[in-house]
Amino acid sequence: MSIGSQSSTDFSSEEIAELVKQSTPKHVAIIMDGNGRWAQAQGKPRVMGHKAGVKTVRRAVSTARDMGIESLTLFAFSSENWRRPDKEVTLLMELFFTVLQREIKLLYKNGVRLNIIGDISRFSERLQKQIAAAEQKTAGNSDLILNVAANYGGRWDIMQAAQTLAKKVENGEMNSSQFTEEAISEHLCMQNQPEVDLMIRTGGDYRISNFVLWQAAYAELVFTDTLWPDFDESAFKHAIAVFASRQRRFGLTGCQIESMQSE
Repeated sequence: MSIGSQSSTDFSSEEIAELVKQSTPKHVAIIMDGNGRWAQAQGKPRVMGHKAGVKTVRRAVSTARDMGIESLTLFAFSSENWRRPDKEVTLLMELFFTVLQREIKLLYKNGVRLNIIGDISRFSERLQKQIAAAEQKTAGNSDLILNVAANYGGRWDIMQAAQTLAKKVENGEMNSSQFTEEAISEHLCMQNQPEVDLMIRTGGDYRISNFVLWQAAYAELVFTDTLWPDFDESAFKHAIAVFASRQRRFGLTGCQIESMQSE
């Protein structure tokens, strides 16, 4: 069941019972922050931090797969990141291309399906072709869905869904009364995946930076000072433990949840 697109009164007792039993989240989203600061602290160019961060991505994917998480969404490049220095943006694009080439065989072998979310039209034709090839190669995998957000913004995601629905209304394919929350959800990126249960941000900042705004409506938020290149398996599992220790109420009271847990 998709969480967060329904009001609390729409949940049946069976659905709530299933929600409160969860210990491992179905969908984890991570804002991978701190690559540049990690490199600068070591007297290295910022790009070295991004390269070190690739190794952490590999560890995070392996950990998520081993724990039975269904979807892992990583914030690789936001729509606001184009404002960074041109040299850094160019290096990031080249790194993205290189990583796709190098990692795709490993993802395929380990049953991971790659899904790039965001407006990739701004990327070079070469990179767009590489993205399409990588997604196609792993399309049949089902152990873990790895969503990589590239040129992505939560507001853009909602806007593009709304524009698609507006065009359908204009073309007479649907009427305005069908323009519902459920309809918007069905046209967002990751529409066929569970909504985000846990959002983690590394690097010490306390904000969500326009990331999966709709999908994370009921997500638990975990912020850590650990810089992304240092975010190892132990740090990931600690964040999962924090998630498991919290009482998720989905608009209900704590007493209601405790009553259902005792049944």
